[in-house]
Amino acid sequence: MLESVAGVDVHVEGPQGAETIVMVHGWPDTYRLWNAQVAALKQKYRCIRFTLPGFEDPMERRLYTVGEITSLIRQIVEQLCPDRKVTLMAHDWGCVYAYEFYMRNPALVERIVGVDIGEPREMRRDLTARSKFYILGYQVWLAIAWKIGGALGDWMTRKMARWVRARSDPAFIGSRMNYPYFVAWFGGAESFARQTQRFKPACPMLFIYGKRKLFMFHAKGWIEKLAREPGCRVEGFDTGHWVMLQEPGRFNQVALEWLAATDK
Repeated sequence: MLESVAGVDVHVEGPQGAETIVMVHGWPDTYRLWNAQVAALKQKYRCIRFTLPGFEDPMERRLYTVGEITSLIRQIVEQLCPDRKVTLMAHDWGCVYAYEFYMRNPALVERIVGVDIGEPREMRRDLTARSKFYILGYQVWLAIAWKIGGALGDWMTRKMARWVRARSDPAFIGSRMNYPYFVAWFGGAESFARQTQRFKPACPMLFIYGKRKLFMFHAKGWIEKLAREPGCRVEGFDTGHWVMLQEPGRFNQVALEWLAATDK
């Protein structure tokens, strides 16, 4: 079923009245990132997913702030899940938006599945100088590609997507998707550093991450602490960044086990 919320297409699959999972993707993906998860989860859970605004329409190129994205998630939750808490499932930049949505609206969230991105401020403390150099390089490259736009900006974006082994269809990838990087580095008062809070989950959380990467997007101490919290679980997979695409079977098994264990 396709719904429209604030002009955004929202895909809804699964039993009406069931526990709802709201899925938020990152770069350079679309709602299609979660295809295998929806196929496995929709028998028992109501799955809601959408493409981040500005990510899919090649004619739309504008910056979206943290406040705008978290407000959109709130509108989706309130319109499609009135008077119900939801489970958040997020990856990459989707984690940054979902975590901030939770911090601003904890009463709307039952639990969280975070994929490969931990608490950003904690992560920075564990990074080596080499890792920081890599992050600076690829993120500023993508921010510049957003600013340039057009054929050159799209070429720069697809080249970086190939370099980091992104799994999205290149036909869907373009510089329009890079605004999170531009906001992160050149957003001024609207930057993530100024507009997000330290992520402190007080609800059950499943954190899944890939171990085969140049560096981790989480701090070791952060996942160790999270794993000790009641209702929380941490699982490392022998994959890269796109865990749900590289090991969908095990990902779905772990997610279903944890969801069953934490169901109300």
